[in-house]
Amino acid sequence: MIFESHAHYDDDAFDADREELLNSFQENGIETVVNVCAAVQDIDRTVELMEKYPFIYGAVGVHPDDVGALDHKVMKKLDRLCSHPKTVAVGEIGLDYYWEKENHQIQKQWFRAQLELAKKNKMPFIVHSREAAKDTYDVLADMKAENMYGGVIHCFSYSVEEAGKYLNMGLYLGIGGVVTFANARKLKDVVAYAPLEQILLETDSPYLAPVPRRGKRNSSLNIPYIAQQIAMIKAIDYEEVVNVTCQNAKKLFRLG
Repeated sequence: MIFESHAHYDDDAFDADREELLNSFQENGIETVVNVCAAVQDIDRTVELMEKYPFIYGAVGVHPDDVGALDHKVMKKLDRLCSHPKTVAVGEIGLDYYWEKENHQIQKQWFRAQLELAKKNKMPFIVHSREAAKDTYDVLADMKAENMYGGVIHCFSYSVEEAGKYLNMGLYLGIGGVVTFANARKLKDVVAYAPLEQILLETDSPYLAPVPRRGKRNSSLNIPYIAQQIAMIKAIDYEEVVNVTCQNAKKLFRLG
């Protein structure tokens, strides 16, 4: 069974058919989904989803593009939600220097604060990092992420060299639809290099749909395309990719 480690089913893109789509997952081999918060306004919607659907768990945190809306009141709410029985991680948190929506120092301040939240609550973290390779690594190294409670670099987009640094920290790499793109040579090299035991499957739905669905709304139903590409790159069976990545996610998120 497939473990979807990163999706956003609270997104407006699913308003028309959310219930029908989510109810189709089990019959299509999707065993577990982690719905990941991004914006402050999404926190309550993620809680609603994980309380309504037995197979949906949640990650609570604020994306770097929305940290301008973060304050101590919101942090207290996130802290409280870390004790929810279906909260499995703090995320997605990190740095994004592509969109430049928030000041870099402010991003780093709240990245550190949310990592401290994960540490305090003995939870893994989910990191978003875009065009911020050095600062992301420096923050994690300074926080001694290798001594925390595990984490994943979601939608990994950096080099083999950068991958090695995170793998040496004991972190996982989230691999999604981009690995199926013809021009994704760098990511394919990372997948070939990384141990399968440190890879998680993800879609980042509704974004980044894999080939042959590229350009359309993404969903966890497209994970087989990602797993097939990983299997091809590593010259192993599709079922091995699905089974090992499922066990990886259960280990990281402490789901037995």
